[in-house]
Order: sequence, then C-alpha cells, then structure tokens
Amino acid sequence: MGRDERRGVWSSGRTGGRGRTTPKGRQVEDAALEEICALLGQQPRRRDLLIEFLHLVQDTYGHLSARHLRALAAEMDLSMAEVWEVATFYAHFDPVREGEAPPPDLTIRVCNSLSCELAGSEALYQALLAGHDPAQVRVLRAPCMGRCETAPVVEVGHRHVPHATENAVNRVIGSGDYHPEMPDYETFATYRAGGGYEKLEALRATGDWQAVQDMLMDAGLRGMGGAGFPSGKKWGFVRDAEGPRYLAVNGDEGEPGTFKDRYHLERTPHMMLEGMLIAAWAVEAETCFVYIRDEYAAVLEILRREIAELERAGLVAPGYIDLRRGAGAYICGEESAMIESIEGKRGIPRLRPPYVAQRGVFGRPTLVHNVETLHFVARICREGPEITSEVSRNARSGLRSYSVSGRVAKPGVYVLPSGSTILDVIDAAGGMAEGHTLKAFQPGGPSSGLLPANLDYVPLDFETLTAQGTLIGSAAVVILSDKDSARDAALNMLKFFEAESCGQCTPCRVGCEKAVKLMQHDTWDRGLLEDLCLVMEDASICGLGQAAPNPIRLVLKHFADEV
Repeated sequence: MGRDERRGVWSSGRTGGRGRTTPKGRQVEDAALEEICALLGQQPRRRDLLIEFLHLVQDTYGHLSARHLRALAAEMDLSMAEVWEVATFYAHFDPVREGEAPPPDLTIRVCNSLSCELAGSEALYQALLAGHDPAQVRVLRAPCMGRCETAPVVEVGHRHVPHATENAVNRVIGSGDYHPEMPDYETFATYRAGGGYEKLEALRATGDWQAVQDMLMDAGLRGMGGAGFPSGKKWGFVRDAEGPRYLAVNGDEGEPGTFKDRYHLERTPHMMLEGMLIAAWAVEAETCFVYIRDEYAAVLEILRREIAELERAGLVAPGYIDLRRGAGAYICGEESAMIESIEGKRGIPRLRPPYVAQRGVFGRPTLVHNVETLHFVARICREGPEITSEVSRNARSGLRSYSVSGRVAKPGVYVLPSGSTILDVIDAAGGMAEGHTLKAFQPGGPSSGLLPANLDYVPLDFETLTAQGTLIGSAAVVILSDKDSARDAALNMLKFFEAESCGQCTPCRVGCEKAVKLMQHDTWDRGLLEDLCLVMEDASICGLGQAAPNPIRLVLKHFADEV
C-alpha cells in the first residue's frame, strides 16, 4: 500500500483522496482576517497582548463576533478555545456566537455596590430598564465603579454619571457623548517645574538602593492594597533574585467602596509614576507593567498621555512602561491573577508558593506595588521618612488614604493618620449625613464585613482590626445609619463575591452561591452558615473566598437580632 493510500480520509483532496481540502472546524473568513490585521497594524502578535487586541475589536465593533475571534486566533497562532475562554471570562467583553444577535450599540451600567444601593441604585436600575427599548439600549447591573463618593453612579458607554437620576442619564444619552470626562490634573510640565523626577535622576546617578529601602522601612510604609506587607522588604526579595526582573503596578482597585487610587491618579499621576520608577530602579526592573481597571477610562487616557511625555523627555525608553487595560474582573486585584491577565490570560489566581517575587510576569521575579503605595514611595523619597513616621494617632504611626462613602455629609478620599478611628473618619467627612445616626461601618470593603457603632474607638489599622475579626484592607469605609439594615448590607456583599468569584476553586465558587441562598431565608441557619464559612476560609485558594465569610460572621456576632 502506497503512502497516499494509507492516509485514507486524511489525505489531501488535491491529490484525489477523500480527505478535507480545509482544516477541521469553521473556517477563517478572508474579510474578517483583513479587518483584524488592519486593527492590529504593526503591533507584534504576542500572546500576552491578547486582551489588548480583544479591546481593540470590542471598541471598534461593539462586540466580539465569532468570525473576528476566529480571525484573531489565526493571526496570533492560537486555538479558538484559548481566545474564547479569555473573551468569555471578562465582564466587559461581549463574545457573540454564530446566529446570535449582537448587543445594542449602547450599554448603560448601573452600579449595585453597597454605597450605590444605599443611594437608591436598584430603583434607578428598574426605572432605566423600563424606560428604554432593550433592542436599542442595554441596561445592566454592574459591580463597583470606584466612584462611591458620587453614588448612585451610572456609566453610559464610557461616561460616568455622578449622583445619577433617570433624567440625568437620559440627558447624557441625548447628548450622544459617551466619552469619559477628563479631570484637571497635574501634567508632566507642572510636576517637573515643581521638582518632579529630580529625586529619580539623583538616585539613578549616585543612589544606593539599600539606603532607599531602609528609608522606607524607617517610614513604616506598608502595602496599601490590603495585605499590609512592609514595602521595603519586597525590594530586597526581588533584587536578590536572578534577572530579568519586572515591576507591576496594581491599579485594579475593584473592592467595592474603594476609590483612593483613582483619586490620586486623577490629580497627581506623576507622583505614582515617579515612585514606580524609583522602585524599578531599585530592583533593576527591565519593564514596568501598569495595570488599570477598565472602569477608569479617564485614568487610562491620562496615563497614556503622561507616559508619552516621559518618553519624549528621555526619562524612560519607549515601551519601558507598558500600560495594560483590565476588562472587568474584580479577581484581577489579586496580584497573581493580575499577572495572569497581564500575560493575556484569564485572571485566575495562582497557587503559592512560588510567590510573585520569585515567579511573576512571564515566570520572572516581579515586584508588585499598589498605586497608593507608590504614591507614598515618591513622597517619602522627596520629603523624607518623617512625613509618615512622625504622624501618630492612638499609638499607631503613618498615613493612609481612606475612601469614605455611605451616610456621611461629604463622601470622598481623606488622608489621615493610620490610627484614626471611625469617628475621626466621619468627622473628616463632615459628620453624619443629616438625619442619620451611626449604626455600623465597613472598615475595609466587603472583605472586612461590618462592625457596630459601639466599636467606634478602635483604630482603623492592620493589627487593631485583626483583633476584631476583620481587616483594614484597602481602607474602603462605608458608613451605615440607623435607617439601614446590616442584614441587607451583608447580603449585598455576598452577592458581589458570588458574581466575582473566578470559579477556579469549589469552596469559593459554590460556597458564595450557597451562602447567598442561606442568607435570603427569613432566619439564618447559624450552624450551617458557620460550617460553610469554615470550609471557605480554610480551603479557598485566594483571599476572595477566604475573606467572604467576614460579612456573615460579623452580622451573626454583632447584629444577631436582624437574622
């Protein structure tokens, strides 16, 4: 038997066999491939750029059609399964199968976080849903948009509507302008004129990275993203590892109630950028990846502009700062999930060890810092460690940015001593809103649960809150009053965790779902809920599932009369 005869059905149709003349599966359309190639232009077809390319397609066509995804897979030499699994993982992508109708041209997202729910977002959602033709306008519930100080918040396209009402949203729709509103911020020229980047240049010329690390230790700077790890220690771990080394900035502050990073970036972006470049100098990072959540469209534009200014000024080489855009996944605030996303994959947390300081981006040692941490790195290097070490309150030293929302007179970001109590925070925010009395407070986002008003004397810091069975996290403070339900607030938090679980581990994926169902009963089954909490805490891979029990346990402890 000859070679072609042995091939049977797999032989080429061109040689007279019964085989296929095309590869198995649906074929790539020439027109779709031309459209994808035009979008990608001269950019390298690297695997880690998949999410950036999906954004290009989504922004251009309003959705991700199967024909375009097939063409993108072919152009990047990936399987359709790889592309599809990434496209379907992130909330801001709209993959559309063959035969399915694409979404309407306009999408309205109504925030349903705790702060917005307290401000009436559910009624607003129902009104918008009833007031628009679903064939023309898509109205969705969405997780926290990082604008809790202006709750309730609605996003029309990429434009946010603060203190949203049905009329305000309709006015934006009528205007046809769905682009983000750009805030006034300190530009490169202004920052440079005030001495910006002089410290970076001096360190690059004659600096001692260990001396800078010691200064951060003296200042008591700790990670502001939630973990609270001493910032200076990270530098030594990464620097000691064999290169190449990278730095990654975590700007995916998706914890509901948190908006401090946006606050700093919309005002003084170069403070973070200089802090980042100082840290990158210290660990000899080959590239700085800046990962910003997709909800921060204005911040992304600010950084595009200002990174270009840094390149023009010769302070960084073109491409040294690699700006990456998230796609709507809370889990990417977890550092290893963020790194997976930077690599163009689903944001699935990694098992540890190894830690990202050992194997981070592309398997290389990576220094990960939060935006606020780098903001303070620059300030400490420019002004000295005493700006934090000499600030003391309730036997705690240091500064941190508290995002404050809920039932206060003036929601916003307040930079206060780390030992501040909830009464200090409320006082900074103008006191309680008129007609409201403090009942409970969320000290650090949903992961921290709720504490009662009678703990108003506890300093809002790392170890002090641990003793109360909670955590400071990202210092996302939400205030509840006597007009609010702790039970409903806890249910809001668990619904968020249920929706945002990456699904990788059963204790978190199933545990959050079961917890929501149990919490919707008139009476909570304390024993069953505690068993569930224990399994989630002990067996979940990352902090989402490990911290999800906090709202349940603290309501059972402090507000048992409600459940």
